[in-house]
Amino acid sequence: MLKYTGKRLLAALPVLLLVSAMSFAIVWIVPGDVAAEMAGPTATVEEVARLRERLGLDKPWIEQVVGWYSALARGDLGESILLRQGVAAAILERLPVTLSLTFIALAAALVIGVALGVLAAMRAGRAADQVSMGAALVGFSLPDFWLGLVLVWLFAVQLGWLPTGGYIPFAEDPLGWLRTLAMPAAALALTQVGLFARMTRAAMLEVLRQDYVRTARAKGLPARLVIGKHALLNALIPVVTVAGISMGVLLGGAVVIEQVFSLPGVGRLIVGAILRRDYPVIQGGLMLTATIFVLVNLAVDLLYALLDPRIRHGSR
Repeated sequence: MLKYTGKRLLAALPVLLLVSAMSFAIVWIVPGDVAAEMAGPTATVEEVARLRERLGLDKPWIEQVVGWYSALARGDLGESILLRQGVAAAILERLPVTLSLTFIALAAALVIGVALGVLAAMRAGRAADQVSMGAALVGFSLPDFWLGLVLVWLFAVQLGWLPTGGYIPFAEDPLGWLRTLAMPAAALALTQVGLFARMTRAAMLEVLRQDYVRTARAKGLPARLVIGKHALLNALIPVVTVAGISMGVLLGGAVVIEQVFSLPGVGRLIVGAILRRDYPVIQGGLMLTATIFVLVNLAVDLLYALLDPRIRHGSR
């Protein structure tokens, strides 16, 4: 298992190196003078020159590359020009909001999607199958920001059950924290429920046709045991694989959802940085998102190997 983990870590390094190169290239891809864009139209020539020196844009290209990777190795993502604080500190302040939102959404999507998929597989071709798959398809097809607005109108404006937006830290009020994240997490989760439901249904139908499932049924084992222990455990392997991809989708969707619900997360920070041309924050946000995505997929690979020993044994 350690050898397999080491191989997966080595495989993740090229991805991070590529993303870091893309992050560095942002200041070169943007047309015009980045320092002048960040300083604004009212800045003087001297102010633009000072900002260019502060960003290191006055140095030769190779020195900028070396400086960028040296800073990354130290965990230094630069300093936000507008926030007047380090980018890493600004991101860490907002990271709990984004992680809470995405992980709650992923957990909800997995639970609901797997349940619908199992129900559809057990009732294949019947009304329950058609209704559950139809509902999953509708949720998968609707944009998350539209779902968010509908949830606000229904549960906040009409029923008054939940707040329209804002965020309460978990340490201050766990129930308030859950109330502020309920609707945004639901809006994100509903877009992925359909994917998990269809994957689970297809995997369950394939597993239920296997000989060992027929043997378990022939032995007179209870249906609950056959489905839960023998069929579902093996059907979850492709679902777990897709969960890593869904995490990236949810992180991307969190950027929009945080705007809809006024959540002070990393996505809202990045959007504000784009609008105000705060390039160090954009670079740091891109690096953080890529790192989280890589780590989640690494965890998925390890879980995949635990569920299917053939994966880790085949890696030797």
